[in-house]
Formats: sequence, structure tokens, C-alpha cells
Amino acid sequence: MKFDVLQNPNGILFDPLNVAYSLISYLDPVVYGPGDLFFHNELWQSWKHHGEFSGTVQQSVLDKINQSQQAAHGFLKTADWLIITLGSAFIYNLKETNKGVANCHRAPAGWFVKKLLPVEEMMAVLDEALHRLLGFNPNLQIVFTISPVRHIRDGVVDNNRSKARLIEVAHQLENKFNRTHYFPAYEIVIDVLRDYRFYDKDLVHPNYMATNYVVESFMEHYVEPESTLLAEEIRKLQISRKHRPLHPDTQAHQKFLREQLIKTLELAKKYSFLNLKEELAYFSGESR
Repeated sequence: MKFDVLQNPNGILFDPLNVAYSLISYLDPVVYGPGDLFFHNELWQSWKHHGEFSGTVQQSVLDKINQSQQAAHGFLKTADWLIITLGSAFIYNLKETNKGVANCHRAPAGWFVKKLLPVEEMMAVLDEALHRLLGFNPNLQIVFTISPVRHIRDGVVDNNRSKARLIEVAHQLENKFNRTHYFPAYEIVIDVLRDYRFYDKDLVHPNYMATNYVVESFMEHYVEPESTLLAEEIRKLQISRKHRPLHPDTQAHQKFLREQLIKTLELAKKYSFLNLKEELAYFSGESR
């Protein structure tokens, strides 16, 4: 919807310790070197990053990681909002170093020790991260959410223990810092929707209906009404852009493209901060 966002500079992270460490690493950008990577399954990988950063060429992996560090530093410096989603209170410590990893990268299970983090440990690490974040960017507002995706591989009981600890940590932090907030994404999916028609085939991940409901709820509470209306106009444009006609050469389709081009031009003129280059190129025929 054309909001100016930077998502997951380390890739997807799950536990609070690695979330906190990654955020701190952006403030005075940590520069990763060859010693921070390991080679496994024919790929150079980082224990602090998701597999999307892995690759066959060591220097390319480092370049991608360090570019992301710099981008996160610059973006966080002027960001208005930071959304922190916690997924699991379990962490996997590498036996060799006794340090937690952000991603196991399908390494043998024998390499790790699984640990359920105490509330006190998670609080201490996130507390420090928030102090430093709010000092780094005095205008920053922080929203905590808990992922509604259940970690069934932990078992139903341990998954609930994990989520309960995360919820407690989020609320303690919200009560301590006056620029932090809690958005109940977890409660909306688990307690309000609570029907398997809102889940994917694996019965674990929320489907489009569920995520759309959560987004609408979020926007209702955190987004100005004018921006919500603008987002709806942009959403309609995106739907039109994704439309694949059966007969693209017909006059009817050409009329449809002209109409969408006019709407896009009007939006671009009215909201000059929007980047609508791709939409303008598509509806004008330059990128088709």
C-alpha cells in the first residue's frame, strides 16, 4: 500500500534475544567479516541471519549483510514507528560457542541445545535495546505484537508456555516505557477469529482472510483516516495492475488501462511523496 517501510533487515527472526541483538547492531552498524560466516550445505551462512542472506559466494553474502546493516541504520534514525513481533521464547544455543542462533539453517540437531528463555532474561535484553533505541531516535514509537503462528513442533503445551512468556514480556515493557504500545495480533487471530477457516492448509499459519482482518484492525487504531482512505485507493490500483485480461488487444481493455492511468496520475499529483513509477509504467504500456 506504498507505506515507507523497511522490513526485517536480518530476515525473519523469532526469539527476543536475537531480535534485540539485531536492533542494537543497527545503531552503530556492526560490520560483518569472513569470521562471522560458516560454510554448510554448500552455502556461506550467518547464524545471525535468515537463509535469504545465504549464498555460494562468501563476499556476496557479506556485501548483502553489510548493505542491509547500513540501510537499517539510516532508516531507523528517522523512522516514526518500529513494530517488533516476537515469535517464540525458545532459543537454540550452538554447543560449540554456547551462543544463541537466529536460524539453525538445517544444521544437525546435535549441534544445538534448545532452551526456553525465562521472562527475566528476555526483559533484561529487550529493556537495554529499548533504552538505546529511544536514545538513538527520540521520536520513535514502538509497537509490540506477538505472532499468532503456533510453533506446533514444540508441542501444544510448550507453544502455549512460550507465547505466554512473550505476552508477559511485551506488557511489562509497554508499562515501563511511555513510547511503547501493544497491538493484539495474537489475540485477534487466536481468540476473535478462532476458526480453522482462517488458517492455511497446515492449520498453523493464518490465511489471507485472517491477515487482512488483522491489517484492517491495525490500521483502524494506528493509521490516520486520510491515510486509510489513500491506502484503499492504492489497493484498488494494485488489484487493477495484477489483472490479467483474456484479450489485451480489445478496445475495452485499452479503455480500462487509460482509466487506471488517469487515476494513477491524479494520485501522483495529489500525493507527491508516493512512488507510483511502476504503476504509471504499466498502465501507460511502457512495461508491458
